Amino acid sequence: MAQLGAKARAGLPDSAFAYIDSRGRRRLPINDEAHVRNALARFDRVDFDDDEARARARSRLLRAAKRHGILPVGFIDGQLRPQRNLPTGRVALLLADVEDSTGLLTELGDRWPPMLNQLRRLMRAETKGSGGHEVDARADEFLAAFAEPSAALVAAIGMQRAIRSHAWADGRTVRVRIGVHAGRPTLNATGYVGIAVNTVARICDAGHGGQIVVSTAVRDAVVLEDGVELRTLGRHRLRGIPDEHELFQATTADLPQVFPPVRTITAPPATRLPHGGPSRR
Repeated sequence: MAQLGAKARAGLPDSAFAYIDSRGRRRLPINDEAHVRNALARFDRVDFDDDEARARARSRLLRAAKRHGILPVGFIDGQLRPQRNLPTGRVALLLADVEDSTGLLTELGDRWPPMLNQLRRLMRAETKGSGGHEVDARADEFLAAFAEPSAALVAAIGMQRAIRSHAWADGRTVRVRIGVHAGRPTLNATGYVGIAVNTVARICDAGHGGQIVVSTAVRDAVVLEDGVELRTLGRHRLRGIPDEHELFQATTADLPQVFPPVRTITAPPATRLPHGGPSRR
């Protein structure tokens, strides 16, 4: 493929690129057959602004492939199975969702989608920086998978820090609850299924905005960084989960530490922080 020099690139119209990001950077040139083939190969390595931008770029790229008589069988197969590189075996799952997202949507209206896209960018950056993989992002939920529980915990803490420090539109405060659990989910063509997925969803639901709640499976497997503690929240029954789970809150000096009792079927007063029992350093 002939190199596309800076001068030649600058002379191309916007329509010669599959993707133009929010900063005006033109990505994935599709000006000729060789560059279309290159864009097909590199598509999954591009960090798109959001899911809609990714879908638009994909459509433009497929139209360019059709114009040049390229049958992108491998590309289409890869897009239908985006989870093909997700970890298998024992996996740490991180689920995050926005507290009072309905209230934010009602108040912000058309301004809510850009805020949600920015939130997803922050979470994706922390996931990628910790060696994790995005599994799914729908509505106000974000699911990521990690080969190591320690990496999932680092990502969760990084997300909460990034969300707290971000300057949100209109001076809004955005709070996200995060659950982390480790198990052996089954990987299929659409993502993960199994009790581990249900469990992390219930753990996330139990928390409050700004809080990180983790399971015993995570507590037993992580190596904690300096300044990070896991404080017990007691044993709880989670809706739809047969076994009791001891839950823990990840705490650091720069994140909120005191929250209402977790929201489970059994949430005894003794789970209230900061006197929630022994901590693990």
